[in-house]
Amino acid sequence: MDPREFELLVEKGLQAIPARFRRRMDNVAVVVEQEGPPGLLGLYHGRPLTRRSVSDGFVMPDRIVIYQGPHERTARSREHLERMVAETVWHEVAHYFGMDEARVRRAEAMRRRRAQRP
Repeated sequence: MDPREFELLVEKGLQAIPARFRRRMDNVAVVVEQEGPPGLLGLYHGRPLTRRSVSDGFVMPDRIVIYQGPHERTARSREHLERMVAETVWHEVAHYFGMDEARVRRAEAMRRRRAQRP
C-alpha cells in the first residue's frame, strides 16, 4: 500500500477517537514508520498525560508511532487492515492518557464485547 494511503487510514483511526479525548491530546505527534521492533504494531513514546504537571517546562512532543509493515503483513483484507489500524491508534492513544498495558487490554476486551452486542 502506498504510504500516503496508509497515513489516511491512521488519520481515519484518529478521527474515530471520541472528540472529548481528541481535544485533550496536546503536544503529541502521530507518525507512520515502515517497520518497528518485532511484534509491535505501534508504540507510544513519551510521558503519559496523567504524569504531567502544569509546572512542567517546555518538552518535545510525545510520539505515537504506527508501523505500516506489520499491519499490512497481518491483515487478511482491506477491511481488516482498516480495523487493525484503528485499534492500534486507539491502543496507543490510551497509553498517552496514562493507561498501562493491562488496563488497555481490559478496555479493548470491553470495547469488543460492546461492539458484538445486538
